[in-house]
Amino acid sequence: MKYIFLFFYLFSSLSIYANNTKTYEKLALKDALEIVQEENLEIDIAEFDRQVAKLGLKVAKGYSYGKLDAELMGLRSNDAGNVFGFKLQSREADFAAFGFDQFLSALGGAMMTPDGNMGDFANFAQNFGNPNAQKALLETVPDKLNNPDVRNHYDLKLVYMLPLYTGGKLSNYRDIAEKMIKMGRLDKQKVEAQKKYEVRKTYYDISLLYQFELDLTTIQKNIEKLRMATIDMRDEGYAKKTDLMEVESKLSNVERMLFQAQAHKELSYQFLSFLLNAEVKSIKRISLNTFDCEIPLKNILMRNRDIQKAELGHEIQSKMIDVAKASYKPEIGAFAEYGSSDDKFLNEFTAHDRYTVGVQAKFNILNGGVDSAKIEQEKLKRLKVKKQIELAKKGISLHYKKINTEIQNLDNQIESIKKEIALTDEIYKAYQERYREGLASINDVVIKQSLQIEKLLSLLELQNSRNEKILQIYKMAY
Repeated sequence: MKYIFLFFYLFSSLSIYANNTKTYEKLALKDALEIVQEENLEIDIAEFDRQVAKLGLKVAKGYSYGKLDAELMGLRSNDAGNVFGFKLQSREADFAAFGFDQFLSALGGAMMTPDGNMGDFANFAQNFGNPNAQKALLETVPDKLNNPDVRNHYDLKLVYMLPLYTGGKLSNYRDIAEKMIKMGRLDKQKVEAQKKYEVRKTYYDISLLYQFELDLTTIQKNIEKLRMATIDMRDEGYAKKTDLMEVESKLSNVERMLFQAQAHKELSYQFLSFLLNAEVKSIKRISLNTFDCEIPLKNILMRNRDIQKAELGHEIQSKMIDVAKASYKPEIGAFAEYGSSDDKFLNEFTAHDRYTVGVQAKFNILNGGVDSAKIEQEKLKRLKVKKQIELAKKGISLHYKKINTEIQNLDNQIESIKKEIALTDEIYKAYQERYREGLASINDVVIKQSLQIEKLLSLLELQNSRNEKILQIYKMAY
């Protein structure tokens, strides 16, 4: 029974997933680029990182507003020091708590005359000056002070601490947090550029595979025509069985290549669906002849996000130097405390309340040279980042020039291979006619057909390489 329930649960889950999955047909590249911006999961993750950076700015600003804590403490003790302290904090200490009842009894005895009558003050002063009377008073042990009853103590207080001056640490940390937001935005834009690059590349791959399938289909039809002609010639005794076998072998090879092209196209559709987080059944193919890129180097250097991140890192490092220099400046803070204590929770709160306010200043005089060493560290880090920016610009310029040179070389090869394909097609047709006339062997025709397919594969490889180079420039600039 439980297996039946599990089956229905999985079936319903898959049905819900299928119903929630968007499906696109004849999807244009422009629309796909908008969809990947909104739906791609990696871009969503990058957005989370950007939001975390934004919250980091709120954290940095929050330190300037100070900190307010509410503290509640409940205690129970018969420790003499604690109980006496509880009474003082609750404003309930009296002379009885000091054991004055016993002290007064001893004091009364010291004022008695030898005949049992209460003496006057002069007699008391005389007796009090007596060492024995003084010793008796001092040796009185106050029982209530030393052995108090168990007492509960509830203390509720509010403590507010506010930084007044930190040598610029807080303001610099706020500036750094703002720059980290920009860094998060650049990281997200870099992920977006990567995903758009992958979408464009996939569109081009699919369009190229469609064209390759079309060319292979044309070749397949030509070989099928050659096969029928070979069968007719065999029936008439002008061709051998091996001739037909060679043609059918070549036909099988073309069909295998056609199947591989279709499989690659299906994988490309699956990857595109993954990028868009939706099911893409078909696309609007892009023109393979108009796909080009003309972005000047100065635009690349201005827009490249790696360079922008490095420059932002240089600014952050400058702020870190200011943070390190704050160690040579004083720190000033204020605090205020308000609370109330009693042996019962929230009992007579205002009657037992108290407050404390104050200001504290701290200035570092000696730290073993640690602060100066930290400043030098941050300066070296800033210098390192500056050199990294310079290196990045030169590296990107070199990479840009290298890619453009490779594109020009590929353009020349593509034009040349197209001419060769047109020539091999004419040669193949000529050999096909010569075979019908008995002037060439079927092996010659198959060789020319193989050469035609080889040239077609070379064109596919060159076009794919050219497209990848162009998209690399797009990725560098956007």
